[in-house]
Amino acid sequence: MSAVCQQTCSRFSAGLRQAAAAAASRASPLTVNLSEVKEAAVESFAHFCPVMSAVEKPVLIHNDLDEGAVKRSLVTRVADKMYETKFEYNIEKLKNEGRYRYFANLQRHVGTFPRATFRGQNDESTVPREVMVFCSNDYLGMGQNPAVLKACHEAIDTSGTGAGGTRNISGTTKYHVELEQELAMNHEKESALVFSSGYVANEAALSAVGKIMPDCVMISDSGNHSSMIEGIRHSGCEKVIFKNNNLEQLEAILKSYPLERPKMIIFESVYSMAGSIAPMTEICDLAEKYNALTFCDEVHAVGMYGDHGAGVAERDGVADRIDIISGTLGKAYGVFGGYVAASSNFIDCVRSYAAGFIFTTAIPPVVAAGALASVRYLRHSGVEREMQQLRAKQLKAKLAAKGLPAMNSTSHIVPVLVRDPVKVKQVTDKLLEEYNIYLQPINYPTVPRGTERVRITPLPLHSEKDLDMLVSALDNIWEDLELPRNVPVDDVTE
Repeated sequence: MSAVCQQTCSRFSAGLRQAAAAAASRASPLTVNLSEVKEAAVESFAHFCPVMSAVEKPVLIHNDLDEGAVKRSLVTRVADKMYETKFEYNIEKLKNEGRYRYFANLQRHVGTFPRATFRGQNDESTVPREVMVFCSNDYLGMGQNPAVLKACHEAIDTSGTGAGGTRNISGTTKYHVELEQELAMNHEKESALVFSSGYVANEAALSAVGKIMPDCVMISDSGNHSSMIEGIRHSGCEKVIFKNNNLEQLEAILKSYPLERPKMIIFESVYSMAGSIAPMTEICDLAEKYNALTFCDEVHAVGMYGDHGAGVAERDGVADRIDIISGTLGKAYGVFGGYVAASSNFIDCVRSYAAGFIFTTAIPPVVAAGALASVRYLRHSGVEREMQQLRAKQLKAKLAAKGLPAMNSTSHIVPVLVRDPVKVKQVTDKLLEEYNIYLQPINYPTVPRGTERVRITPLPLHSEKDLDMLVSALDNIWEDLELPRNVPVDDVTE
């Protein structure tokens, strides 16, 4: 849609509203002349606007309320076309920029994942075929763990499917209560609260802070997830952003506010698109020095780090120094949902003030039961974590040996830079079409423009042979597309 078309469309809409108002003021049927409507907008509109060119004949507008049937007017018909044109234009824009999101139709099979059946993308179907998935957030394969499946089956037999209401209105079961108690214990906190997703947990908890402490300063890492950004925005609190993991800038910001001013440092332990890990101990030191609360998103770390899978805070021995920890049940734990763990008073405030918790149906008992089984399992089993770390280490070494530009990840996530939205889609398309490997391209706004990448998540269920297959495929594709090798990656930190 050209700038001229956009301007004309605006003026045309104004003309339509005037014509509609004039028509409504008359009691008898009115023949709306197309030329008059054109004149009300812009005379030449039909020559280049698909909306106007679609309307070629006068239309009768009836006001027949006695019969209870009002015929669609010219205004309505043109407006429908105009809106659909806007929608179509914006989708085409994303496709042309290489940023359109395709949903792969993948069917997982218990016992064989990360192999899955691929059935096409979006609404397009294809002959089903087996693919190897290398971008799953089911980091430890707990989605098919027998203990988790057993707990889910038992919960369905006992309590059925849905929760049947909000947590306040009949939606709380023993599974919810026991899950929250387990999560609180895992994070060395007094209490925990379960939400429908990690996104909702972050957004709801942070937005509630604004109702509790409207004068709080939210000091946010630049690499934070959208859910945290939206939660801060909805809180209405003052916001200050510091560069990703930049302790010097963080301290300068903290120092600029009085000790008595409420402050909250908001950050992630593992940044999922770069694979970097926050300096947890140093952030806690600064928080205590300048009297600030800490809110740490451990979504990509829970289940993965620490002796009991409680995250990087547990691994680094600072769980008791982090005031508020948020996590998910849908990644390493392999189920669904999110949560926040903190002091009893803070959790009670969120429970009482967070709209994202109050006004939504509780997660189903079957989900809570499965999540509870997964948390308990990974609290005592470290085999899955150890094997996953080994696979990540092996993959990084194999990529480096081929000169493929893997980012300097210190976590289980292995991003490989492509730096072009069109080419990164070409990389993933070739992986799928030629090698039956499923990876998803990562584009803006998930990552900054010019840092497009593929994000690989090796699982303990992948074999070393699987890793070799992936690296060999990437090596060939890098050569086919003439992508650069052995290039600096230190400039990309998010």
